[in-house]
Amino acid sequence: MNISLKEICVEVCAIARRAGKFIADERGNFSSDRVESKGANDFVSYVDRTAEEIIVKELNPLMDAGFITEEKTVKQSRTQPFKWIIDPLDGTTNYIHGLSPFAVSIALVDSARVPLLGVVYLISENECFYASKGDCAYLNGEVIKPSNVTEIKDSLFISGFPHKVGADIEKYLNAIRRLTVASHGVRRLGSAAADLAYIACGRADVFFQTNLSPWDVAAGALVAQCAGATVTDFAGGDSHIFGKSIAAASCASLNEQCRKLLEEFFPAECSPESPTPDFDF
Repeated sequence: MNISLKEICVEVCAIARRAGKFIADERGNFSSDRVESKGANDFVSYVDRTAEEIIVKELNPLMDAGFITEEKTVKQSRTQPFKWIIDPLDGTTNYIHGLSPFAVSIALVDSARVPLLGVVYLISENECFYASKGDCAYLNGEVIKPSNVTEIKDSLFISGFPHKVGADIEKYLNAIRRLTVASHGVRRLGSAAADLAYIACGRADVFFQTNLSPWDVAAGALVAQCAGATVTDFAGGDSHIFGKSIAAASCASLNEQCRKLLEEFFPAECSPESPTPDFDF
């Protein structure tokens, strides 16, 4: 790369804000009859697709990189050593109902799938969270840190139900029942990118979820890690971006406590022997 990650990150923040402005402006003209269903509780609209096209077009001149995008408006390439991972509108269901949060999420990873930078722009709040590998994490230019909470009993949890809930719904309901009693409570915000950003700045203490996609978590996970949070899969490994599960907490000990508790409800995901899905990279 001819320019530094920090310089690229500044450009990506600006791109995320411009895409966010389009998304916010369209909210005033939005009609539910322009929403399509990709599956149970999984929606997309022309806003998602157009925002993705805007982001891809503006990222292209920055560097030679391929794309992994939620709405697949650009063909995935396997030749470039770097990949942009994009969710143009994380929290589409919130958006179509006029609720917050919803966000633009953009990450850059290398050929080893290691995240290099992440930007999460919360549109309604006008909050841009960002980080690049080896640096601090920031919110609108200010350094952020996770909370100092170290025990489940003092923690506020965030989670979300996967789109394809199926049999997992009972696992989630049972886990949330247990955690609600054991902690300060559990919140479901509807945007994994926002969830991870909130862990990064200390608004919540633990986030966990299964069956997410790389575009849901790649940017937010790096922001949380650069802020100082511990981010793993349910087994304590590092397959949280391209794998089946993610657990983020304010510190390593809280992450471990959370995973130990979740083992009762998600034994397969918590097993170190659990195979990592082979995401098409």
